Amino acid sequence: MNTLDLLIQGLGVAIQPMNLLYALVGVTLGTLVGVLPGIGPATTVALLLPVTYRLDPGGSLIMFAGIYYGGMYGGSTTSILLNTPGESASIVTALEGNKMAKNGRGGAALSTAAIGSFVAGLIATMALAFLAPWIVKFALAFGPREYFALMVLAFVTVSAAFGESTLRGLTSLFVGLALGLIGIDQQTGQARLSFGVPDLLDGVEVTTLAVAMFAIGETLFVAAQGRRAPDRVEPVRGSLWMNAADWARSWKPWLRGTIIGFPIGAMPAGGAEIGTFFSYAVEKRLSRHKDEFGNGAIEGVAGPEAANNASAAGTLVPLLTLGLPTSATAAIMLAGFQQYGLQPGPLLFATNPQLVWGLIASLLIANFMLVVLNLPMVGMWVRLLAVPKPWLYAGILLFATLGTIGANPSVAELVMLLVFGLMGYGLRVFGFPIAPVVVGLILGPMAEQQLRRALAISQGDVGVLVASPIAAVLLGLALIALVLPLILRARGRGQILAAVGADDD
Repeated sequence: MNTLDLLIQGLGVAIQPMNLLYALVGVTLGTLVGVLPGIGPATTVALLLPVTYRLDPGGSLIMFAGIYYGGMYGGSTTSILLNTPGESASIVTALEGNKMAKNGRGGAALSTAAIGSFVAGLIATMALAFLAPWIVKFALAFGPREYFALMVLAFVTVSAAFGESTLRGLTSLFVGLALGLIGIDQQTGQARLSFGVPDLLDGVEVTTLAVAMFAIGETLFVAAQGRRAPDRVEPVRGSLWMNAADWARSWKPWLRGTIIGFPIGAMPAGGAEIGTFFSYAVEKRLSRHKDEFGNGAIEGVAGPEAANNASAAGTLVPLLTLGLPTSATAAIMLAGFQQYGLQPGPLLFATNPQLVWGLIASLLIANFMLVVLNLPMVGMWVRLLAVPKPWLYAGILLFATLGTIGANPSVAELVMLLVFGLMGYGLRVFGFPIAPVVVGLILGPMAEQQLRRALAISQGDVGVLVASPIAAVLLGLALIALVLPLILRARGRGQILAAVGADDD
């Protein structure tokens, strides 16, 4: 069966009434959290993990993916109207988008961001659908050593790509790996690091850790910042729609942003932020209106927003085909798969094709929903910025606690929620990334199992780990992934700083 047939079957799954409802809820929540600064899709998906524990796996995963796409859309609203990115990937959008809003062209900026996101999301989702089967065929040849090398690549990816320091990323990873050792040893059946506490024999619940680290830790961190002066929201003056000149200046940046964002999102050392930096630099170099950059150039909104959304689809390529997360939200979605006993990778395409292709097809539908939600309802999203922060974060704390109790009614689980929440707060205070801790807990036991299998087959010969060409290439990529983010960040930020500095002069 070819890819087009599988995608049509997936659309049959995606248009079922309940799945359409899950998609609508997902994109609405995603847009909401994208608009509200400081929350983000990763925190929202983490909050919903315990709530959706007993729901349909396919519908829940469709909702999580909708949240991811919606968060990328919604982040542009606060970047343009408030000059405060709702999502880190929307930082570049604020450079030109807020200037356009101050110049009375906020409507055009919002329109090019929304339509560019739609175009990029549509093209990138189709690329995901046609690229995934090829990667799955390749990955079916994996044995224990190849899977171990893939896990090492995942570890290095999340350590190097998140946060400002690779060393801090690796430190966070080892915290997660240590937590993954708690419980019953899968090979020997012996208890490890349980300290005589029966509740720890089953190990640390990924859901509890994710909710604590992302929701509780973030809430405590924001609360510790104290009161700040209210931000000024730029009103949307004039028409919400673009004129003919805006369309002419936007369509090429949309396509270029898609071409830049999708592969960078799919790279082990990628990330939406890097794609937006590159897109901005490319648009400034190619634009015939260089004098407008820094004063509200529409290309500086169109290109980065397209790259931002294309990278979201790109991130799902390694997640679905290899089980490799390349963003914080992808790491939490990996936890979502595992809470239903599912492991993303080539076998999932063979054992549960309806779920995978239904999920991919639902992204196409989500894109259409997001265009309808974002442009006509922009006034409603702007009003959400008036929600008092104490109410918002108090609600998150309550929701996180009740969700954890509902999924795991245990005193020990609540204690772990508090302890890990305080740990998440401490990591944020000292600049340590959170995602590597969660990935270490999820993939650590799997990496240990594959390593022990490979060594058992080779009778203890460590050389077997690099004897396979695939394993050797993956370990080589892991080495590159340690260095590449440093180079990409330095180049991307250098270009942005140079652009801003030139505009100031």
